[in-house]
Parts: sequence; C-alpha cells; structure tokens
Amino acid sequence: MKLAFQLAYKNLMGAGLRTWLNVIVLSFAFVLIIFYNGLIDGWNKQASVDGIKWEYGYGQLRHADYDPMDPFTLQDAHGVLPGASSQSLTPVLISQATIYPQGRMMSIALKGIDAKQATLKLPTNLLSESKADIPAIIGKRMATSLNLEVGEEILMRWRDKNGTFDAANITIAGIFDSHVPTIDAGQIWIPIDELWQMTGLENHATMYIAGAGYEYKAAPGWKFESQKSLLQELTDIIEMKKVSGSIMYGLLMTIALLAIFDTQVLSIFRRQREIGTYIAMGMTRWQVVSLFTMEGSMYSFMATILGAIYGIPLLLFLAWKGIGMPAASQEMGIIVADRIHPVYGLGLVLGTVLLVVAASTIVSFLPSRKIAKMNPIDALKGKLQ
Repeated sequence: MKLAFQLAYKNLMGAGLRTWLNVIVLSFAFVLIIFYNGLIDGWNKQASVDGIKWEYGYGQLRHADYDPMDPFTLQDAHGVLPGASSQSLTPVLISQATIYPQGRMMSIALKGIDAKQATLKLPTNLLSESKADIPAIIGKRMATSLNLEVGEEILMRWRDKNGTFDAANITIAGIFDSHVPTIDAGQIWIPIDELWQMTGLENHATMYIAGAGYEYKAAPGWKFESQKSLLQELTDIIEMKKVSGSIMYGLLMTIALLAIFDTQVLSIFRRQREIGTYIAMGMTRWQVVSLFTMEGSMYSFMATILGAIYGIPLLLFLAWKGIGMPAASQEMGIIVADRIHPVYGLGLVLGTVLLVVAASTIVSFLPSRKIAKMNPIDALKGKLQ
C-alpha cells in the first residue's frame, strides 16, 4: 500500500501542470459546495431566529376560523379563550381598517397586542410609554412607504363588532426595524386594550402567542400551530434553494471529474509499457488497477488540502463579515436579513470531503478497469488489445 501511494504521488507530480489544473478546479468545486450550503444554512438559522423572536414565539394558538391568507375571515375569526390570562399566552386581536395618509386611502391589518408583553421582540413598551390617545407602532417598510415619522398623526377608520364605522387619529409612537415582513407590511400595532374598546370585542383575540412556559391543551374552537409548522414554509423554500444550488455546483463538479476521467484515460493509453512492466514484475492486474485508482483519488486529497489553504480563511472571513443582500430581496415577503452570515457545520465539511473523494475514486476506477483486460505482452510492446 505504501509503495502504491509513493508511485501514485510520483506519477502525479511528474504530470506537472495537468495535475495542478485538475486539483485547482476540483478544489474550487469543493470550496463552492461548502460556501453555498453554508450560506443557505446561515439564512435558515437567521430567518428561523428572527421569525421566532418577532412573530411566532413558542407557537401560536389560533382561532379555528382564522386563515392568515384570507383577510375576509377576520370578521368572525376571534373569540375568548377561558383561562388565557393564567397561561403564558399573549393575546393578539386582528381587525381590518383603513388609513388615509397624505390624502390617499390604504387598507391595513390593525393588530392589537398587550403593551406589556415580553414574548415577542416588538417594542410594545413604546405603546405604554406614549401619552397619545391611540398610540401605534409600525415597521420601517411601512413607515417608508407612507412617509411617516415618529410623532405624526394619521386618520384611521375601522368597524366595530356591529359593523358600525368609526374614525379617529392615531399617533405613531415608534418605528421598528425587523427582517420579518409579515409583521410590517400593511400592518399597524396598537394596545389591545384600545382595540377592545374601539371594536367592543372585550377580551377577544384572533390568536395567542405562546410564551416559554406554555403547555398546549386542546381547546374547542382553537388550533395550535407549533414552531415547526409555522417555520415549515421557510424550510420548504430553503430546501428548494438547496436543490437549485446543487445544479450549479453539480455542473462544476462534473467538469472537474470529467477532467480527471480524461486524464486517467490518457494516462493509461500513454503508460502501457509501464503497466506491462508492473505486471511482469509480479503485480496482479487488480493491483495495477488499484494503483491507477489511487492516483485519481489523490486528486481529491490534494484538492482538499489546497481548498483548505485558501478556503478556510476565505470562508471564515465571510462567516464573520456576512454576505450583503440586495434591498429588493427583502420585498419578496420572506425573512431575509440585510447580511447573511454563513454557517459551516462539521457535518457539512466532512460530507463534502467524502463526496469529493468518493466521486474522484469512482471516475478514476472506471477507466482503470481496462487494465484488468490487458495482455501483459501487448502492454510491454505498447499495444492495446
């Protein structure tokens, strides 16, 4: 085995530039696979953390009639959950309303939430600190689209439980910056006590945000959505991105492996006398096959070493600095941070190394099988069968 390794290394070094071209391309594919998957994993981690902190909490207990994708369900999707005040639940009441910024009209989702809650990262403390009659907080995207600033007033119209219209001015008590668009775009948050008074729906809620100590118990008319189910849509998007990305680095891997395959075929064609000499000296055909297969495998080991030399500092720098995301990506309706910090797990690195080594070994073995069918006399003469 040691002799085979030494011969394989000597032959690769003797090939010169051809060897290093194969190693460079394969190392680039190796680093790219780790980077792309690390970027996707980093996006997944950041998005999940932001979603839990800003919107999902430890799960949501929703009214059975509530459908987040259908605003027409809001009229009837609310109720009173007995004993909710004694549990780790934060009530949220959602109602439809209309605002009139700068003479325009815009439909919004008016959300009432406990101003003293600590389950979500929303700065609801600004609601309790404000002296306005109806204080409100909005997201940065909402403020930008409406050209609103802290302290400004805006006319809002809503309907109470009987369908009667009412209107009043609300005051912007705070503007929060979040990467979660589903708590920002087209939404205004006010104290739930104010919304109860405005709509006449005392103690009603559309959903409850579960806190750390909440234990779910079945309640008629309510359905519980766990963190996993709430993050499922994001998980599906991440998996789709991984599949689409695998096409890109799969093509790069194919190019690198094809170069190794062609190199092995050319090497076997040009080194027939060497192969015949090995067999004549007592090596079995399959030992010679193993020798040439090892040569191909060494491309992957050399690519791993070369990739580590320039890849480790590069990937660590990107993980520390992060990758800036364009502003347009944050308007897609999914959670995307301004900068995504890639995450490189040990499983990702080892899995990529094994993938590259296994693929290189296989493509090296395929042309090397021809050696087992060679006639050693013809091989010594430099003639293929």
